[in-house]
Amino acid sequence: MNKATGRAGMLAFMLVVTHAGAQSEHAPHSGELEQLGTVNFPVSCTPAAQQEFNRAMALFHSFWFDPAKQSFAAVLKHDPDCTMAHWGISIMSMGNPFAWPPSPAALEAGATALADAQRLEAKSPRERDYLSALATFFKDADTTEHRTRAQAFERSMGQVAARYPQDTEAQVLHALLLSVTAQPTDKTFANQLKAASILEPLYEQYPQHPGIAHYLIHTYDYASLAEKGLPFARTYAQIAPSVPHALHMPSHVFSRVGLWPEMVESNHASYLAAQAELSQTTLDIGTYDALHAMDYMVFGHLQRAQDNAAKQWVDEAASIRKVNVENFVAAYAFAAIPARYALERGDWQQAAALQLTPPDLAWNKFPQAEAILVFARGLGAARSGDVAAAARDVQRLQALQAAMQQANIDYWAGQAEFQIKAINAWIAYAEQKSDEALRLMREAAELEEASDKHPVTPGNVVPCRELLGEMLAALGQPAEALGEFERSLQRDPKRLRALQGAARSAKAAGNAEAATRYEDKVRAQTAQADSERVSAG
Repeated sequence: MNKATGRAGMLAFMLVVTHAGAQSEHAPHSGELEQLGTVNFPVSCTPAAQQEFNRAMALFHSFWFDPAKQSFAAVLKHDPDCTMAHWGISIMSMGNPFAWPPSPAALEAGATALADAQRLEAKSPRERDYLSALATFFKDADTTEHRTRAQAFERSMGQVAARYPQDTEAQVLHALLLSVTAQPTDKTFANQLKAASILEPLYEQYPQHPGIAHYLIHTYDYASLAEKGLPFARTYAQIAPSVPHALHMPSHVFSRVGLWPEMVESNHASYLAAQAELSQTTLDIGTYDALHAMDYMVFGHLQRAQDNAAKQWVDEAASIRKVNVENFVAAYAFAAIPARYALERGDWQQAAALQLTPPDLAWNKFPQAEAILVFARGLGAARSGDVAAAARDVQRLQALQAAMQQANIDYWAGQAEFQIKAINAWIAYAEQKSDEALRLMREAAELEEASDKHPVTPGNVVPCRELLGEMLAALGQPAEALGEFERSLQRDPKRLRALQGAARSAKAAGNAEAATRYEDKVRAQTAQADSERVSAG
């Protein structure tokens, strides 16, 4: 599909509806037109309810949850007997399926909405199958782990998609669930590639469907697959420019391939749209969508040595005292933003002084987010030579890991494992135990690379392979350090500290060709730097 065809298609198929409550610089204000993309999900309801249902699903597919909930409720005002409206309210209880398991309260609300749908009875065998598939997600929710139920939902939705091969929405939802249930340790990417095989042909048929482009970005949000996601990253924001998350999502691919200017631009647009949602509230309130975008912007600015620009977002995040929704996305951003700023600049003392903010956030609900800051603080303490403080942070990380294991937050418990090893490695380095330090740092790097980054993050606050390169350089092994920096750059391309480390190590090892090549890369990437980055080992 060429660009001209794509643009014509966007004009021809774009879903435009008047929505008096829309508030965004990109999403229009009262009486204007919103742009969400095109969804056609036939249901057995009145024509007015059908139109609103399509709108609700367009919002759902772009993860704009509060407006979607309101839209599904509006469907019932048009048609109180619309069974599938209750299905929509129920599936909304999952929230962002890539980010967190739903809370007990959300699960209860979802189960109640599904029961409401079942009481009304499905109006067709197809709708009955949709209800039955969703029921697998809520079955035995109080005794069965989230992932097991999500996998059951994926299998059931796959059966619906097979039974109704012409049902586009069944195919799209099945592909979404394939990506959601993919194992981070599966380096064959079996689920992701299966999802892509479903979505890519649909994208050719329905280029303005927001879910297809959105889920293709998630499907390819892996270092070895990211290039495949670029076409969809470059179009999704045009499909649904009214939605903060749609403006943000392209940066998932941009961060994977090191397109830092595009990443910052994408998230600045998302930030403005998200902030506009709270135009009627006090200034000390932030939105989790805005915080999410700010984390990505800080990361992108720092990769270009635009430390002053990054600091503005660090300060803004620090000024926020409460958010519209306390969830993992917000908690992660609060922890990661100051951690990135300190670690990327090699300011170990600043890292060692990090504290959770805002202090009255329900941090106990998000041990995996607190662990990010504790890891950065412990690393900063160890690299500042404060072994006792670093050891205390190791103990705190171990307690957080235990809390994650108890709560079945298995992915993040695994992340804590290599975080603990990394801090212990630098403690050993500070104690002049070089062999132990390198052993632990290598183990940490292998553990990290056996998994993958979480979809919420633009990248880990610091890659362990990069830390290994820095340790080898500090121990006077520049040739070995260069090899580790180059390995790190394969997984996390164009990271500035890795490029700088590679340039310094190549020069120290007498590898003039590599030194010049990496120095040129650093020079090009920092051409618009706004600060003198302190060189730290």
